[in-house]
Amino acid sequence: MAVLTASLGLLDTPAHAATTTAVTTTAVCSQADLPLPDPACTPGAKNPDVTQATIGSTICVSGWTATIRPSTSYTNGLKKQGIVDYGYADTSLSDYEEDHFLPLELGGAPKDPRNLWPEPHAGAENSASKDSVENAVKRAVCAGQVTLAAAQGAMLEDWTTAESVLGIG
Repeated sequence: MAVLTASLGLLDTPAHAATTTAVTTTAVCSQADLPLPDPACTPGAKNPDVTQATIGSTICVSGWTATIRPSTSYTNGLKKQGIVDYGYADTSLSDYEEDHFLPLELGGAPKDPRNLWPEPHAGAENSASKDSVENAVKRAVCAGQVTLAAAQGAMLEDWTTAESVLGIG
């Protein structure tokens, strides 16, 4: 995803002189939508195994997401690249959660890079506050208060307003 532009500058110097390489990394994803990811880079992706008909054997089963959650050895590579792609000045991995934009709890694709992004821990609306929204929306889906499709749509549109849009907040 990162766009890397490099220019090789061969100096007008003797043959034994060093060649210099200038490498500039350009962010390809915008931070303008924070606390949401850039929709062009992280549009979200659904897990085809999770449908309204299967929620009773998937997302509504306690512990089910642990069975599909990707390992940190997989997500840390994406997180490192995502920090570059989003152009974050803070490059400390511990300051971000490689988060599923459409949560696993609501049928998000576990390993699809279109559904994973480095969500900052900082700010008023952050990875921790998103987790509480995800849990509330999942409870509403499993209780039959809202459909899976409505919940997914509300989360992908704007997780910060999902509870009020769904009438559960």
